Amino acid sequence: MTGLPSLLAALGLVGVVFAMLNFVVLIFSGGAGVASAGDFGWIGGNLALGVILLVSAAMLNVDALRERMSSGETRRAGKYGTSALLSTVLGISILGMLGFLSTRYAQQFDWTEQKVHTLSDQSQKTLAGLESDVEVLVLVNKLDEAPIRALLDRYAHVSDRFVVDYADPNVRPGLLDQYGITAEALGEGRGLVRIALGGDSVELTEISEQAVTNAIVKLSRTGEKVVYFLEGHGERAIAGDAGSERTGYAFAADALRNENYRVETLLLAAKGEVPEDADVIVIAGPRRSLLEEETGALDRYLAGGGAVLAMVDPRIRTSIVEDLAAWGVALGDDVIVDRTLALFGRAMSPFAASYDPQHDITKDLREPTLFHEVRSVGGQEGFSEIALTGDASWAERDLARLDGEGEVSLDPDDRRGPVAVGVAGRPRVAPGDDAEAGDSAEEAREPRLVVFGDSDFASNEYVDAYSNRDLFVNAVNWLMGDIEAIAVRPNQSRASRFELTAAQFRSIRTLSLFVLPQVIAVLGVFTWWSRRNTAG
Repeated sequence: MTGLPSLLAALGLVGVVFAMLNFVVLIFSGGAGVASAGDFGWIGGNLALGVILLVSAAMLNVDALRERMSSGETRRAGKYGTSALLSTVLGISILGMLGFLSTRYAQQFDWTEQKVHTLSDQSQKTLAGLESDVEVLVLVNKLDEAPIRALLDRYAHVSDRFVVDYADPNVRPGLLDQYGITAEALGEGRGLVRIALGGDSVELTEISEQAVTNAIVKLSRTGEKVVYFLEGHGERAIAGDAGSERTGYAFAADALRNENYRVETLLLAAKGEVPEDADVIVIAGPRRSLLEEETGALDRYLAGGGAVLAMVDPRIRTSIVEDLAAWGVALGDDVIVDRTLALFGRAMSPFAASYDPQHDITKDLREPTLFHEVRSVGGQEGFSEIALTGDASWAERDLARLDGEGEVSLDPDDRRGPVAVGVAGRPRVAPGDDAEAGDSAEEAREPRLVVFGDSDFASNEYVDAYSNRDLFVNAVNWLMGDIEAIAVRPNQSRASRFELTAAQFRSIRTLSLFVLPQVIAVLGVFTWWSRRNTAG
């Protein structure tokens, strides 16, 4: 077949083949639920035009076809055509079998730098600890279901106790009345996820891994644990305008609330004693000395099995330094300098380059922690150095020169790196009056102390950088004795996000999968036909 009939036949074949391919792609990408009228119009138009072109080519080449049918060429063409047909059928069968096996034996790969498509250590630990089924009802229309399904499928893949049911509220409106959900609660049309466990439930409109995991933790955790932030000595604020500033601790407090801890402030001078329900006391960046009575109250609290997290900035020389020394932790009168491993070359904003791989607080941390002007911390026997700066760092002790001239250098009196900037262990306190030998709860009431030489790392400005949030929250988890909660929280992609509407997504899909490949195929046909005729 030559000339115009060959061109028409080739174009017709392109139309029919792409109609079939587009139909297959549409079926495997969700079928009629994600298709638009334009998709079916494109497929139908291609198929009709392809058939018309093939019929036209055959009619224009009737005599040549009759001659070929009466010759041996027909038998050879039939033989090779049958072989090609069988090979095509076999190839399609193999692809179909692979597709079937992929639905029965799913395997996921995550090649993103931050592993944003893999459940975090925290989420996996939470799922592993489930003792009963978590029932999840997703009320969302079909077009907005894909991103929610992609997230929840990760949970269902990890644990069989995570049971998910998807329902379009427009198709099944009775579910809203059944669970007492209002149409307004669906959240601007993006849907709602209802998570139920043990008779209680939580409803989410902002769907993320952190939100889902926190909801499961909230439903599965029994009892309430309380974290008190000490105030009255210039500590970082957790509420109000001061708490929302870049130096505030509002984000840190929210991070603890996400662990389902109750967060309160404590003016110890007014109370006289640490409240009995206090599980952890946080002393975040004090600027003034504690009263003698306050120190005594903290002594009694620790002696009774309490837990304290102290974060003391460089140049602070108040009574907190002596208090910590009495408990077994020495704060250096220095500032860590690191010209090699620091934020954008800022020598006094070093990274913690290594962690104690054996300690519960830091054994799962993968990224460094950023500190802003941090002092050295040393603990006596019973303390572990959980965070250390790099080998090229040192603890600069000539603060007068540093503050006056702004110049530093490694001198013989300075402490060479790596330098510990965080320690954790058992404080040196006298036993409390209620401590009884052989008490079965002795381990649970064992006093604990964590000290960092900087409070900026958990401020609003820095808490979301690198592993800062995990280090802070893990420290509180460990002080609480909540070892199972210690984990690396959900990662966030460093790339920016570009959200598409359903219509925009369909347009991009149609152009990339349907239109452009077919345009290339048509151009290829014209190029082939032109060269063939030129050669002839």
